[in-house]
Amino acid sequence: MAVESRSLRYFVAVAEERSFTRAAGRLGIAGPALSRAIRNLEAEIGVRLFERSTRVVELTEPGATLLAQVQPALEALDAAVRRAARASAPHRSLLLAVKADADGGLLEDLLTAAATEAGAEPIAVRLCGWREHTRLLRTGEADAALMFEPYDPDGIDADIVALEPRVAALPTGHALTAVSRVLLADLGIAPEEVDERAEHDINAHGVHDLAQLLALVGLGTTTTVLPRSVAARYPRPAVAYVPIEDCPPATLVIAWPERSRSRGVAALVRAAAAVARSRGMSTAAEAAR
Repeated sequence: MAVESRSLRYFVAVAEERSFTRAAGRLGIAGPALSRAIRNLEAEIGVRLFERSTRVVELTEPGATLLAQVQPALEALDAAVRRAARASAPHRSLLLAVKADADGGLLEDLLTAAATEAGAEPIAVRLCGWREHTRLLRTGEADAALMFEPYDPDGIDADIVALEPRVAALPTGHALTAVSRVLLADLGIAPEEVDERAEHDINAHGVHDLAQLLALVGLGTTTTVLPRSVAARYPRPAVAYVPIEDCPPATLVIAWPERSRSRGVAALVRAAAAVARSRGMSTAAEAAR
């Protein structure tokens, strides 16, 4: 059975909007045409996808199953189209997603080293937001990403580039700034909470980025935990950075779409490993120093 992707996009729009009227507006088509398309899709695959009433549209169990499978499939299709379009461009480049100042301090050296690798392609940096890297990889808007764990691994392959220590970001008047090192228990943080701590702090305080979070740290509103290289990029008179003795290291990875066969991405991955080795950042022993 071959189902047109357009019919599936119509189905997804209705499923997400829970309304034929809103879905039709989103798709830019007439409501009756959308209703006919969904009825034809249901007839084609032989299942009822929606329970309809005058006020609400709900997915049936087969509809929910189809939605779970179709959304990533359409995303992968769109990503393939974007990558194919870029591959045919006369001046093609590999897009590397990076969050500003969250590259382990390796970005400049990485770009230089990658240019000397066999199979290298010109690299364009795509600056992105917090935890946005993997979405860009899955949608074909980036070919590789340099980022810290944790990340959503669905559809993503990655290699560890570097391990590095983390520090506590404290207001300068905090009692713990008088010691050379602190423990996670001093900060009220469990080891399993460390990877998510900065993201949790950003969400909890309604701020949009790390600079805003550090402004709150300086005001004494909160404290947080950061990779050492990130803290080095954000000096603040009102913020003190103190090493954490028992904190697991931050893990910097280079990631790419699953099943990628790009020689340019492979060259970038090799370059990332070489740069990290040249900095002595590739071992747990370095992270513990």
